[in-house]
Amino acid sequence: ARLVSVTPQFATLEASLTGESTPVLKTAIVLEEEDVPLADRANMVYLGTSVGSGKAHAVVIETGMNTELGRIAGMIQEIPHETTPLQKRLGEFGKWIVYGVFALVVIVFILEISRGGRIIDVFLTAVSLAVAAIPEGLPAIVTIALALGVQRMAKRHALIRKLPSVETLGSATVICSDKTGTLTKNEMTVRTILADRTLFCITGAGYEPSGEFTTEDQRPVDPAAYPGLMNVLRSSVLCNGAQLTEKGGRYGIIGDPTEGALLTAAAKAGLWKDALEKEYPFEEEIPFDSERKRMTIVRSHAPNDALTAYVKGDPDVLLRCCTSIEEQGAVRPLTDADKEFILEKNAELANRALRLLAVAYRKLEQKPDEYQASSLEKDLTFAGLIAMIDPPREEVKHAIAACASAGIRPVMITGDHKSTAVAIARELGIATEGSLALSGEELDQLDDETFARQVASVAVYARVAPAHKLRVVSTLRGQGEVVAMTGDGVNDAPAIREADIGVAMGITGTDVTKEVSDMVVTDDNFASIVAAVEEGRGIYGNIMKFIHYLLSCNAGEILVMFTASLVGMPPPLLPLHILWVNLVTDGLPALALGVDPVTPGIMQRPPRPPNERILSKERLSLILLQGSFIAFCSLGAFWYMLYVRKAGIESARTAAFMVLAFAQLFHAFNCRSQKESLFRLAVLSNKKLIAAFLVSFSLQGIIVTLPFLRTVFKVVPLGPADWLALIAVSSFPLWAMEALKFIRRRKASELPE
Repeated sequence: ARLVSVTPQFATLEASLTGESTPVLKTAIVLEEEDVPLADRANMVYLGTSVGSGKAHAVVIETGMNTELGRIAGMIQEIPHETTPLQKRLGEFGKWIVYGVFALVVIVFILEISRGGRIIDVFLTAVSLAVAAIPEGLPAIVTIALALGVQRMAKRHALIRKLPSVETLGSATVICSDKTGTLTKNEMTVRTILADRTLFCITGAGYEPSGEFTTEDQRPVDPAAYPGLMNVLRSSVLCNGAQLTEKGGRYGIIGDPTEGALLTAAAKAGLWKDALEKEYPFEEEIPFDSERKRMTIVRSHAPNDALTAYVKGDPDVLLRCCTSIEEQGAVRPLTDADKEFILEKNAELANRALRLLAVAYRKLEQKPDEYQASSLEKDLTFAGLIAMIDPPREEVKHAIAACASAGIRPVMITGDHKSTAVAIARELGIATEGSLALSGEELDQLDDETFARQVASVAVYARVAPAHKLRVVSTLRGQGEVVAMTGDGVNDAPAIREADIGVAMGITGTDVTKEVSDMVVTDDNFASIVAAVEEGRGIYGNIMKFIHYLLSCNAGEILVMFTASLVGMPPPLLPLHILWVNLVTDGLPALALGVDPVTPGIMQRPPRPPNERILSKERLSLILLQGSFIAFCSLGAFWYMLYVRKAGIESARTAAFMVLAFAQLFHAFNCRSQKESLFRLAVLSNKKLIAAFLVSFSLQGIIVTLPFLRTVFKVVPLGPADWLALIAVSSFPLWAMEALKFIRRRKASELPE
């Protein structure tokens, strides 16, 4: 709707639509510029926003899907659902497994038939081998691993709405983040005060009234020793409509965030509003309006009830109303040199993206008949400048550094002004030397080809509309990036829906944003997103561990049967043996690998390539090698018992059966890392795997211990010496891999850096 008339202080809250963190003052003046950015259309009000103060009349010019909110809904509807990288990889992986197993089973079937085997026996063996070779427990184990990962993420303030998104986080190469409330605290904080021609710095962040005053060179000072500084703080409290509150040891504000920051700064110097208001009773207020760009409150003061008008507002405007200046507690005429110095400091602080207010006052000789701005806001005495900012969260800087070491590029996308966004981005480490910053207006001037060439270098997007955010995410994804997009407002919803992983804010996020998101961050903190990325990488790593384990074990079973068929040996395993081993070894140990602790240093590695296959050449070679170790042990035991000790086929099959199962259980410890030694990882760091080993080992041992099970499985009892020999042989895959890992580490350390 277009505004027709407004009161001076009419303002709207547009954070959910434009990302503007403070109330936006409106005007009924017709804008002459064309293509004005959404956040700068000062004569318009929008569906989905609310009035913060004042009154106005407006004419509705668009309804339904033609409103800005409707356009956002349209963009959301046009974005298709896509499968996650894990779903794509598992789908492709499943096809290759089926093809490969079918070919092997056919070969084994033909070989056994050609050697005169009974069709029914050969058929059962082939079917059993097919069942053993296909990791049918994989979908269930993947789901359980993802579900357990969701529980761990919830403890780190990340709620997952869509289960496959857990793994997608670990693949992220770019994190696009909103600024206000995510990278910053969304709590204005006074950083610097100019008083007595001196710049004073204030430590602390947010509305907690704790911090100290220092000079520019970080030398602590007592604010009470500087009358000019105390006067600036006192005046900012007396010309203030907010309240500083405390509940349960946590401080907050009621009112405007800027005014709340002034109260907090004064409280750090021991000046509290309640006490000052008793000492300086309220007389009259002239509210802030967009034309004057200042506000005034008149207060009296004992013992003579002398009146003083306290004024704060835009430094450029307020300075023109001043004729004198206070220094060291004394008032003197304001000179051109003073004005030049003040304006110079104002520009210097503004270039650091600090929001500036000037404070002044005027002592009234008598009570006026009528309080008017024209008579009160002249011949003022300049007190000082106050510079503030919505400070970055302390933990975010460390999270940004973690992104850099992990090969993840953080990008700031905000509705704030460009200078403010760039300053925060530089302080956090998002914007570095050589990185670019674009406003929404500048982005509109770039065609798709030009923008695609620049997008990899842009670290900050400022003053952007919903369509801009969607364009940024789409372009990044088009270049093969896996994009995580965070946001809280309705304006973020299309980009969040488009992103590979959409992240909504749990505290300030709108229902629309949460509905289209994949994950909700309960504390609205960027550091929690990075923690979720770490968990996502760990979960994907665990998925790969048990896939590796299942395939290498299945490869061992196939090689046992295939090799025996090739060399003309009797089948070392019965169909029931194959199915039992598959049940015992594919269950608990695989699940335990799915909850392995996050590997140390996982955030010092680059993200996985989005097109990476589950079975790379290196991994496939290692799987076949480890499967060969398992098959070698089982076949060796079978050959020794059958041909050397001549103990009979049942004894030989018992040895092969037991060694195959035990070797796979020992091999589970190999799969915790392809490079690091088990003993470097700490054997006891995954107690669930040790428990799974012991339970599975016991289940396997029961078969040759209980007579009725020996009959079912057609095995014979083992003596103490046999047990020791079988366990020693079965542990060979563990020691062989430890030796191989040692050799690989030695070779890696000898390579030149």
